[in-house]
Amino acid sequence: MAILVSAFLIGIIAGLRAVMAPALVSWAAGLGWLNLEGTSLHFFSSAITRWLFSLGALGELVNDKLPKTPSRKIPPQFITRVVTGALSGAAIGASRESLVGGLLAGAIGAVAGTLGGAAFRGWLSRTISNDLPAALIEDAIAIFGGLLIVSHL
Repeated sequence: MAILVSAFLIGIIAGLRAVMAPALVSWAAGLGWLNLEGTSLHFFSSAITRWLFSLGALGELVNDKLPKTPSRKIPPQFITRVVTGALSGAAIGASRESLVGGLLAGAIGAVAGTLGGAAFRGWLSRTISNDLPAALIEDAIAIFGGLLIVSHL
């Protein structure tokens, strides 16, 4: 049961920052915190996978602050978050022989994180009358929340 909670929570991280979740899961697998040996998601353990996801996550952190970045709730961005949440959740689930459960929990978490994250950031931006600090706070939540999740697998 706890593994499905972790998969759901990493899905929430994907809802906040789409590429952060698979980057952190990949680092967890590469560092041996998450055993994916013998699973179809073993590629998460690869150094190349870690660095590609990490570069994508860094790019996303920058892109999120640009004025022309579209809403996370439009179909392409929303779908991407659900897919990366599901994939990250599936990897967490696969480490305990619950790939499908992890996939579903990660996808559901990504929906919650996408909608909840947008609402939270909108509220915070209005409250402080500035989107940049709200975005940076959301970045910190995604990074440190995700690290907390994967470090306790």
